[in-house]
Amino acid sequence: MAAKRVGRGRANGKGAGPKSAAPEQPRYEVIIDWSKEDGAFVAEVPELPGCAADGDTYQEAAANVEAVIREWIETARELGRPISEPKGRLLFA
Repeated sequence: MAAKRVGRGRANGKGAGPKSAAPEQPRYEVIIDWSKEDGAFVAEVPELPGCAADGDTYQEAAANVEAVIREWIETARELGRPISEPKGRLLFA
């Protein structure tokens, strides 16, 4: 089954909301597809190794991966690990 791409925008497909005091989360490409084996939609962030989430619906997987991206970045900072800058849309052969 072909993966659905959410692209560089927010994982839920909406644009940035009102500005807040918190820094804006980097916009990484998210790939969401249905996993028959898991019986769920799986959202993966190719630029952040091991960064993935799932959900019963496409929208739930997208929302869950937003939280996981924030946690992944926070943990990497705490551990002093490098965090790649978003490169935008990835191309696969």
